[in-house]
Amino acid sequence: MAEIEKTPRVNERIRASKVRVIGEDGAQLGIMHPREALEIAYERGLDLVEVAPEAKPTVCRIMDYGKYKYQLSKRAKEQRKGAKPTSIKEIKLRPKTEEHDYQFKLKHITRFINSGYKVKVTVRFRGREMSHKDLGQGIIERITEDLADIAVVEQPMKMEGRNMTLLLSTKLEKGTKKEKAEDS
Repeated sequence: MAEIEKTPRVNERIRASKVRVIGEDGAQLGIMHPREALEIAYERGLDLVEVAPEAKPTVCRIMDYGKYKYQLSKRAKEQRKGAKPTSIKEIKLRPKTEEHDYQFKLKHITRFINSGYKVKVTVRFRGREMSHKDLGQGIIERITEDLADIAVVEQPMKMEGRNMTLLLSTKLEKGTKKEKAEDS
């Protein structure tokens, strides 16, 4: 399997027989041999960078490659900074969980959701409890009803081996950034 190049070809690495050259100001300089384009770039003290290798003929631009790489890394760093990592908290229950324990776990789920976490609710079945999946389903349905005003089901209830899981996330309030973006 051939490895795909992630960085553009620069200067002598450009292999095309003919290239369309774009100057540093964005003006088209025409179609020429790569050696001619490279000479023009060297005269101006810049690099010849392959911008669109799939195009016919290949499109190359005369620019300062070091500055270009720096701007790309800065842009990538800004994107990483803006991205908020979403973490998931997990609450485990059993089909025979008593009322006080249920209320205690419900308070934890509420606190996690209000803090902005996603919550994975897991009901674990052991031994003969597997024949009473309806009890676990009832607990999960009760949790979704109790938290309907603050949480939304992101991933519906599903059975994974001996565990029944449900993923909850924060319900968006009216006027939030996401809703405004979707309205536009």
